[in-house]
Amino acid sequence: MNGNLLGTVFPLILMFALMYFLLIRPQQKRQKTVQQMQSDLKKGDRIVTIGGLHGTVDAIDEGTIVIKCGDGSRLTYDRGAVREVVEAAGEKLASK
Repeated sequence: MNGNLLGTVFPLILMFALMYFLLIRPQQKRQKTVQQMQSDLKKGDRIVTIGGLHGTVDAIDEGTIVIKCGDGSRLTYDRGAVREVVEAAGEKLASK
């Protein structure tokens, strides 16, 4: 009886462990890095939004950022709309 129960429960535990290490954990790490990147934004960073807008961070508020586009227009977005930082503000100077 005890061996039969272990044989039934062990595959379920193994499947849960595999799902955790293959799906849940990597997604949590990715989410943490994106949140860190969004909280580390600073004026002058060149960014790309989720919608594909390329621009430079012109001003930062607690929950929003103002992005300056190529034509000089300024648009306000939520911090969560930033997909990636293309070039950090001090990065260009450090590479020269």
